[in-house]
Amino acid sequence: MPAAALKPKPLPTQSTAKRPVLLDLPYAPVEKRPLPPGRPREWYVTHNRRLKAMRLAIALLDSGVYVPNQARNETIRDTAELIGVHPPSDTTCHMVRAFMRYAR
Repeated sequence: MPAAALKPKPLPTQSTAKRPVLLDLPYAPVEKRPLPPGRPREWYVTHNRRLKAMRLAIALLDSGVYVPNQARNETIRDTAELIGVHPPSDTTCHMVRAFMRYAR
């Protein structure tokens, strides 16, 4: 029997499933490392905002929101509540849409 016949069939992804695939919750976050010392405060604020926006963009893509026009502030804030992060500001919501736009 060929080896390919013994492999289990992979789980459907968002693009191949008949229905939307639910988010895998809870997920194990990556181990946090300390940020480099000595930077201006604004650098840390921007860095953390980018990380949050990236997490939200990934969660939106996983939930089936692929186009930035579909990601209104309410949708992004609902997703933030779903994955357990504080509600994002308008600036962070804008950054989420930018990540979705330029990731293509």
